[in-house]
Amino acid sequence: MTLVMPKVDQLILDDKEKIVRDLKKFTNPINIISDLEGITPYETDALSAYKQKPMAVVLPENTSEVSNILKYCNEKNIKVVPRGAGTGLSGGALPLADCVLLGLGKFNKILEIDFENRCVVTQPGVTNLALTKAVEHKDFYYAPDPSSQIACSIGGNIAENSGGVHSLKYGTTTNNVLGVEFVLMDGTIMRFGGKKIESEGYDLLGLITGSEGLLGVVTEVTVKILKKPQSIKALLLGFQKIEESGQCVSDIISGGIIPAGMEVMDKPLIKATDDYSKAGYPRDVDAILIVELDGTESEVNVLIKKVEEIAKKNKATYLRISKNDDERLRFWSGRKVAFPAVGSISPDYLCMDGTIPRKKLPEVLKEITRLSNKYGLRVANCFHAGDGNLHPLIMFDSNIRSELKKAEQFGADILKYCVKSGGVLTGEHGVGIEKRDLMCEMFNDEDIQQQLNIKEAFDKNSLLNPGKVYPLLHRCAEGGKMHVHKDNNKFKDIPRF
Repeated sequence: MTLVMPKVDQLILDDKEKIVRDLKKFTNPINIISDLEGITPYETDALSAYKQKPMAVVLPENTSEVSNILKYCNEKNIKVVPRGAGTGLSGGALPLADCVLLGLGKFNKILEIDFENRCVVTQPGVTNLALTKAVEHKDFYYAPDPSSQIACSIGGNIAENSGGVHSLKYGTTTNNVLGVEFVLMDGTIMRFGGKKIESEGYDLLGLITGSEGLLGVVTEVTVKILKKPQSIKALLLGFQKIEESGQCVSDIISGGIIPAGMEVMDKPLIKATDDYSKAGYPRDVDAILIVELDGTESEVNVLIKKVEEIAKKNKATYLRISKNDDERLRFWSGRKVAFPAVGSISPDYLCMDGTIPRKKLPEVLKEITRLSNKYGLRVANCFHAGDGNLHPLIMFDSNIRSELKKAEQFGADILKYCVKSGGVLTGEHGVGIEKRDLMCEMFNDEDIQQQLNIKEAFDKNSLLNPGKVYPLLHRCAEGGKMHVHKDNNKFKDIPRF
């Protein structure tokens, strides 16, 4: 898609100086950034193909400040875009020219570690990996582990319902969050859930997790932590055909084995990641499969033998079992740096995020290869094989103007094919602006309108992260005609990019 910025509210921009002065009433003035040099670092997230500077950036320090800032913006009809660490890959934190960007970077403290109840209370700006580092001395850890875990924030993980290599067995963020403190656009402070596992009433935690900053701002999070398993081992498997690795994945699951993680990488990514991380991957295979198994020592030993048998049945030509934890982590080291590794061999890339039924993997990979030839762009593939979450990395050069457009079309075709194959548009990166205009591949008018009705219940004037996830004009209608949502007067101010 060509990024077309929304119509700017010129009245808001004309009042910029007054708005900035007013915002200084709600937080330390040092937390307000409005000069060109200061706001420039906030003009994009990790989907760096698109850039837009905000009107101003505010970095509040506590929940009360967030509440007062949102209440003020709501009363003055000022758009607000929440931002975590800026590692998002769908443009969800891309600012608007007439918005206040609300950065949660100063919410960076772990508030309580409760080993008895196996949970941690944290502010949303704390990084994913920091949660595990804070509890590993007692042999605990936080299960969801996105590749960006060293930098991504737990608040951002909630916004996108992030997963990671261990989501197959231990679930994504939504399965590991117990409670949140949440501020609505009108400044109302709410709490959902807490330290107990189950809550009465509607699953509002489930609604908030994955809502991409459209419903409110998370200012505190309670997550569950897990005891480290007695034994953890990983197998590194190599196959001459990527279809064989896909069938191996399917056979492992159908055999009743649920690994802690299963990841596949294709030949282009094997080379890139091994050059980058020196993980020691075999170079003479078309695909590698990493299978991690955990549990008691006897359980893991039995499962290792079963997976070995399944791998040999599927013509694995390389098989190595980790001898110790250092070797296991080395197996994972290449997969964890897949994105920067591709960045080292291509000027730019788009990372897609479709999810498909596991049995469709060979078919979808064949289609990705066909599309690569059609568009004349290289692609490298990695995926959370156990839950069918694909991450094709489309390589291009943004200095060649036509290549970004081709990369976008290539990515859109991949996602359309994922939906056609019985899958969905996103597994963990979110819709943002990247997939917004593909939403009608999955939803009809009534589906989208119901979702917009939920947004209105939380954010009546649609000021919170507008222009993301839901397009106004779409082709959901029968016959593919372009039209505006019913009751569009309610949502007429939602901008289009």
